[in-house]
Amino acid sequence: MKLSNKWLNEYVKISALPKEFADRMTMSGSKVEDFIDQSAQMKNVVAGRVTKIERHPDSDHMWVTEIDVGEDEPITIVTGAQNVSLGDTVPVARHKSLLPTGQKIEKGKLRGIKSEGMLCSLSELCLDTHDYPECIEDGIMILAGANQSSVTGEEILPGADIREALGLDDVITDFEITNNRPDCLSVIGLAREAAVTFGAQLNVPTPEITSADTADAIQNHLKITVKDAALCPRYTAKMIKDIKIAPSPVWLRRFLRASGVRPINNIVDITNLVMLEYGQPMHAFDYKCLTGGEIVVRSAAPGETITTLDGNVREITPDMLVIADSARPVGLAGVMGGENSEITEDTKYAVFESALFDGVSIRRAASALGMRTDASSRFEKGLDIENTLPAVERACELVELLGAGTVLGGTIDVRTQAQTVREIAFEPERINALLGTDIPAEFMRTTLTALGFLFDGDSVRIPSWRGDVEHYSDLAEEAARFYGYDKITPRLYLGREASGGLNSRQSAERRVSSCLRAAGYSEVYTYSFIGTEDYDKIDMPKDEPLRDSVTILNPLGAERAVMRTTPLPSMLEILENNKNAGNPEARLFELARVYRKNSNIENQPAEETKILTLGSYGDTDFYDVKGAIEAVLAEFGISGAEYAAQRGFPSFHPGRCADIIIGGKKSGIIGQTHPSVAGRYGLDDCFLAELSFDALIENSLSVKTYSPLPKFPAVARDLAIVAQHSVTAAQLRQCILENGGEFIVSAELFDVYEGANIGEGKKSAAFSLIFRADNRTLTDGEVDAAIEKILKTLTEKLGAHIRA
Repeated sequence: MKLSNKWLNEYVKISALPKEFADRMTMSGSKVEDFIDQSAQMKNVVAGRVTKIERHPDSDHMWVTEIDVGEDEPITIVTGAQNVSLGDTVPVARHKSLLPTGQKIEKGKLRGIKSEGMLCSLSELCLDTHDYPECIEDGIMILAGANQSSVTGEEILPGADIREALGLDDVITDFEITNNRPDCLSVIGLAREAAVTFGAQLNVPTPEITSADTADAIQNHLKITVKDAALCPRYTAKMIKDIKIAPSPVWLRRFLRASGVRPINNIVDITNLVMLEYGQPMHAFDYKCLTGGEIVVRSAAPGETITTLDGNVREITPDMLVIADSARPVGLAGVMGGENSEITEDTKYAVFESALFDGVSIRRAASALGMRTDASSRFEKGLDIENTLPAVERACELVELLGAGTVLGGTIDVRTQAQTVREIAFEPERINALLGTDIPAEFMRTTLTALGFLFDGDSVRIPSWRGDVEHYSDLAEEAARFYGYDKITPRLYLGREASGGLNSRQSAERRVSSCLRAAGYSEVYTYSFIGTEDYDKIDMPKDEPLRDSVTILNPLGAERAVMRTTPLPSMLEILENNKNAGNPEARLFELARVYRKNSNIENQPAEETKILTLGSYGDTDFYDVKGAIEAVLAEFGISGAEYAAQRGFPSFHPGRCADIIIGGKKSGIIGQTHPSVAGRYGLDDCFLAELSFDALIENSLSVKTYSPLPKFPAVARDLAIVAQHSVTAAQLRQCILENGGEFIVSAELFDVYEGANIGEGKKSAAFSLIFRADNRTLTDGEVDAAIEKILKTLTEKLGAHIRA
């Protein structure tokens, strides 16, 4: 929001220098991005009157002029401009002058004749014909001619500083307005902030319409219907007749220009000025273009189009709000008017619209059409419902002031929602406790009153334009920012000691990451959404329940249309990217989120869980991945995990895959990717693993225990056991441990052999057994008895026997 210091002083007198003004406004909460002192951009440029003009003796297109610049002797300037005449008053850049363009002017000679400066054009003063329609664009700026009045309406004497004569001595402050303060997107809003910041008096006159034609009311000409009350809480309108389209006065054009708005004509400029002054966007319709003398605020019909003021044909949809007459749209509500109702030179009756539209609706429409405007940017932040009437009355006041037409009597004010009165308890002690300050209660009252808050006993009534104030902490912010954050003494927190840090799940995630990084794995992050075709790429069966995914309403594309129920496609895609990038090997992991529909309760959010996913290719095998999983289990103190052969998971190799079982419950899967699946991702051999993060948390040891080093020696025995090929080593090991008695410590497989001397359909599995007692040395007899029991049970339960 650009703010002219001269415009600001219409409402509050501030005498601070630009730097002080910027600093103090920033400290009170209105952040200043930058400020431009126009006076510093131009130096030694004055008004001069042409007292003599003649042809240059050595040029057929140059003139030698003598210019009266208010001194005893005129100066000589050579110019090539063809629009300068005797008696004209023009801008003169004298010797050692500076122009707003950054150009520096010094005296010199042109074709042998001295030239003590330069005559300036509009562009050299950073102006254009919108600022001064009386001037031409490609010639010298004529401030006043022999038979032409001054372009400023006031006499400009030779030697007058051009900055003061043209109002180029202003200071323009550029504010960064946060989204929660749309009231500050206005001169009045910033004037209110400045008045409280500097302790000055705010003066906002109430608009007055003194010469309205009460015999000809707006109700005789116009009907307004609001069909979509939710998207248009208030629609206010007034009418003007006998319109005289003309350039706006110089003061109005200067204010618009300072705010970065180009002047157009008096009617359009009035609406723009009110938007900047009050923060309320306005629009003017040519009444003769409103079919049926009616305005209808409604949602667009399917297939409707509108040509907007910028000349573009826009296809509008039913979720967009339009301003229509009885036949077609004449404007996009809160965004831009239609070309079919534009104010033109022959406009005689005009309708001034001042309305409040739903901010979300306006933002969506402007975004969908790619046409965000000053008006839409204000509406989308949420405006004051009480501001529509004062704004339209100010516009009509300006019409009278400029002689631009006659205001019709009456106002049409359609209000579909009432403004609710909001009150907050005024509790100075609580505010000071929150801030850690001792701000006097009277200072708080004075400050809030100056900001427009009203006191009713111990309650504060919130003004309609402060939609951001909802809680006593918001009142604390108002008090603190004007009291001065720099005045608040830092102090220790007086309440109970805060306890920060990570929760148990966050700590567990970090432990997993640390463990796997130590094992040589790199962490990756992938999208939680995939495409339905990704399920086909991993050979997921058509009837698999995991295919029933949560569908995204506004997907980025078909390849990101559903929330994943398995992390395998995401991991394989990352492995593929690494392979395509030329990486010979990769070891990756992710704590991936998956989303599965709640099968027990309808219309409930999906169940969101985390799955630890590992993927690798290159110099790796099944046991490398299994070792990484076991390292994670050991980190969480989980022992006794089992691995059961899995041959029915189509994404994995049927002979090289196993379920991970923790606490008797399947908690994951590990194995080599099926060759056909790996091929679809451009991979040869790759290995994957999934492990439920919840299973890790549920089965982890909450308290670590210490086991002292053994004091007595162990007894080691090796057993080679012959069993049917269908009996797994895990079954044999489990049977050994369950029947080894109280002294068996471990049973580790170290060899598997198959051959003719073993027997067809059989195998030999060799285990290393360790026995130990904590309080004494075991005897051979005790160990032999344990071995005998083991062999007996192996024979009875698994049909196994010791290898001869």
